[in-house]
Amino acid sequence: MKKLFEIMAESLIKDEDVALVTVIAGSGSTPRGAGARMIVKKNGYTYGTIGGGAVEYKAQQLAAEVLNEKESFIKGFNLVPNQVADLGMICGGNVVVYFQYIKGKNKDMINLCEIVEKQFNEGKDTWLITDITDETAWGMGIYSENTGLKGIEIEDMSDLLGSKSVQVNVSSKRYYSEQIVNSGIVYIFGGGHVAQELVPVISHIGFRCVVIDDREEFANSKLFPKAYDTIACDYKDFFINTKIKQSDYIAIMTRGHQHDLVIQMEALRTEACYIGVMGSKTKIKALSKKILENGFCDEDIKRFRTPIGTDIRAETPGEIAISIAGELIETRAIRKAKRG
Repeated sequence: MKKLFEIMAESLIKDEDVALVTVIAGSGSTPRGAGARMIVKKNGYTYGTIGGGAVEYKAQQLAAEVLNEKESFIKGFNLVPNQVADLGMICGGNVVVYFQYIKGKNKDMINLCEIVEKQFNEGKDTWLITDITDETAWGMGIYSENTGLKGIEIEDMSDLLGSKSVQVNVSSKRYYSEQIVNSGIVYIFGGGHVAQELVPVISHIGFRCVVIDDREEFANSKLFPKAYDTIACDYKDFFINTKIKQSDYIAIMTRGHQHDLVIQMEALRTEACYIGVMGSKTKIKALSKKILENGFCDEDIKRFRTPIGTDIRAETPGEIAISIAGELIETRAIRKAKRG
């Protein structure tokens, strides 16, 4: 998502018109749900996806019309079994797609894209809100606690700031709202082989990563160019100087049992929504015994996701990284559903 807004800003700055294509509603067996986006330019360039297949192909054709006619519109695709021949699909469902024409040099949109990029970099909860009352004359804004509402004015925001994409009527106007940035950091303790495979994978899917190691050669930006930050310090000192929030994740994969023990006990004193510990069942059992001896209880031990990662019989560092990514995705989705 961040890259999409970066490309859109670059195009607008170059005075290139852009069509922003967004799924604003979906049900049944549709390829992607509300919030799926892509941009289309006059030269045929596209970035992003609304699910691929025939629907996306048709959407690209319609986006070309938007760029030629310079007019925005909303189109619904009724994908019930007996109505999908024209789209080449065999599954049911409905999808509503908004095609927005954005003129090159649009200063408001360039500014909005810059705010979005900053919000992604800072990891602040952020909502993108579009006024769809008049589909041909839309307005778009950004909201987060640190920026307030930028770009448009809305009297009552209360129904627009959930974790799920929504369409809401407020004071005779209709808005589409979607949370595009979720707060939360993945703190990875130990910068070894698995961490080196993990950071690029989960950074690509929207997780901000901070790598902590007590050895500077395993906690630096050259080794982890995709990390939000790298910190070389004593593990216990890290917890003294950093407040880990309920929206944060902890992945423990240091080089030794003693380091893991220290981090696990400190992690249990935080509100982290996820604590994953890498290691064999024998190692975990031995560490759990020591943790209990240090005043923690069985309920505390249950907070650990261990052995870390979804069980896909992963063996190599790369495979283990994928399994951890799966578990993080699941945890994020569950939290999002509960908040919605």
